Amino acid sequence: MHPYPTPPFPSQPQNVPGSQRKMDPYPDCGEQSYTGHDRLSGKVALITGADSGIGRAVAIAYAREGADVALAYLDEHEDAKETARWVENAGRQCLLLPGDLSQKQTCRDIVEKTVKQFGRIDILVNNAAFQMSHETFEEIDDDEWVKTFDTNITAIFRICQAALPSMPEGSSIINTSSVNSDDPSPKLLPYATTKGAIANFTAGLAQLLAKRGIRVNSVAPGPIWTPLIPATMPDEAVRNFGSGYPMGRPGQPVEVAPIYVLLGSDEASYISGSRYAVTGGKPIL
Repeated sequence: MHPYPTPPFPSQPQNVPGSQRKMDPYPDCGEQSYTGHDRLSGKVALITGADSGIGRAVAIAYAREGADVALAYLDEHEDAKETARWVENAGRQCLLLPGDLSQKQTCRDIVEKTVKQFGRIDILVNNAAFQMSHETFEEIDDDEWVKTFDTNITAIFRICQAALPSMPEGSSIINTSSVNSDDPSPKLLPYATTKGAIANFTAGLAQLLAKRGIRVNSVAPGPIWTPLIPATMPDEAVRNFGSGYPMGRPGQPVEVAPIYVLLGSDEASYISGSRYAVTGGKPIL
């Protein structure tokens, strides 16, 4: 078993949305470890939040499984270029799509550019997210609440609507929910609320799209070591991140990627409307 890092971690405050290049320990996104087996050969994937963390791990895994990848991200250009380098090193095409997904036009643009480049979308991974931590309810600003919803759930609605005409039968939509959809953290109230919405949106959309042969599932990660953590959480929470979970540590992005591979593959042809926990031993029931 790989000896992944355990807390305590060093202090490392960052500005939102955070940079993977500045993290200590450096997150494992499978750069040196993920081995592909052609499970997504010839497919086209659009992944949001793909510059770092879970998005980068999924992009690397997808490329090594044979997919071309479009990477949507906010403005972390250096991280995104690093992700693209790994995709291209796997021999696959990569399209970089910077932009703010809380804006309606950006959601439409990333789909249009992906289809223009690759002709279709076989796998849509809605992974981008925004969060901030607050000690009290009164601290939550109205604009922040709206931004969290626009980024985390409204963008998914918009991207799915824009992408569906270019998704053939057999395609897959995978939405990143969270353990917070089952066990909401009060300090992450806006974020946790959107993650519950994502779980319900996924379950409903799966039923609407079943007759069209398009599958829809969600993944519910627990504490995963990504740039969002040092950028949005208090120093003490970062130092002890993941310590309260049964495995005693946070997960690494590479540990989440395999479920996205399964759900994007033809092996998951009868899996839809489900939520998959990757939580280091904490049950989602």
